[in-house]
Amino acid sequence: MPIAPIARPPRLTGSNFAYQHLPFDTFLDDAVALGRERLELWGIAPHLHIPQVGDAEARAVRRRIEGRGLSAYCLTPEQVMYPVNVASPVDWLRSQSIALFRRAAELCVELGAEKLLLTPGRGGEDEPVGTAWRRSVDAIGEIAAYADSLGVTCVLEPLQRVESNLVNDSPTLAAMLDEIGAARLGAVLDTVTMAVAGESVDDAFAALGDRIRHVHLVDGRPMGHLAWGDGELPLHDYLHALERHGYDGWMTFELFGDGTYALDPRAAVERCDAAVRRCVGAGPEE
Repeated sequence: MPIAPIARPPRLTGSNFAYQHLPFDTFLDDAVALGRERLELWGIAPHLHIPQVGDAEARAVRRRIEGRGLSAYCLTPEQVMYPVNVASPVDWLRSQSIALFRRAAELCVELGAEKLLLTPGRGGEDEPVGTAWRRSVDAIGEIAAYADSLGVTCVLEPLQRVESNLVNDSPTLAAMLDEIGAARLGAVLDTVTMAVAGESVDDAFAALGDRIRHVHLVDGRPMGHLAWGDGELPLHDYLHALERHGYDGWMTFELFGDGTYALDPRAAVERCDAAVRRCVGAGPEE
């Protein structure tokens, strides 16, 4: 039986994931060539290292973006590989991490980005989970409240167990959102994290409902954050399920699971675009 196409194309952001070894303007030019309108900006050196970027520089970046007919949508500071951890048992590291995200919220304003992406951090492997959970809840609540005061909405993303020992699936993310109690704090659905947790899109919506406000649409085995076609995840099923649940928000290809992507990131994004086109029936089989 033929597979029914997706009724409408997903709304895809451009992102500098995998562009870390190329100039920021190369990423922007590629985003234009690929037909993007909105951008998820990965806050890394040398493009947008949060502690280094001043207000004037952020406004200059915004002019470079908007001068190409693009606009910033979401700022995602690096917070897994860098020494950034809002749940750290080390006081100075936790306080500096909170300060970094507060500064990132300020930069969202200068960049014109409406969303700031957060992750829960991790506690020590030798301490009770509840202790680190409390630190994470308090920190994210503080950051979300500060961002909200600036008109910026935060979204919280679960992580794989190798990245966090606090929030690894949708029910646990829902529990943390409930405990934080911030009205505008939303959730991120990451297809790799979801698959590693053994969940489906339906499971994620059952737990989180309309609190899902951003999607990282990425392939894996099930881990990997790979370009579509390099993994084994069911893109068509995911897109159908997102459509069935009425999700019409933005989605990002978060590509950094294969070091070769950084050698030619545009080619990897183009392969992802082609895979999506096949799902919506808008492109030839390849």
